[in-house]
Amino acid sequence: MDVLNLELARARQSVKRAETSLNHAKKMLDEDCGVGINLVLCDRIRSEQKRVAEARKRLMKIARAALP
Repeated sequence: MDVLNLELARARQSVKRAETSLNHAKKMLDEDCGVGINLVLCDRIRSEQKRVAEARKRLMKIARAALP
C-alpha cells in the first residue's frame, strides 16, 4: 500500500506542476509581448493542456487501482 500511496503522491504532484505551468503560460499570454511570442505561448499552452490531461488521466488510473 505504501508504494501505491507514493505513486498517488507523485501523480498529484505531476498534475499540480502541469497546472501551474499552464497558468503561468496563460498569464504570460495576457501581457502584450508581440505576435511572435504570443504564437509560441499559444503552442506552449496547447502542450501544457495536453500535459495536464495526461497527468490527470494517470492520477485517475492510479486512484482507481487504489480502490478496494
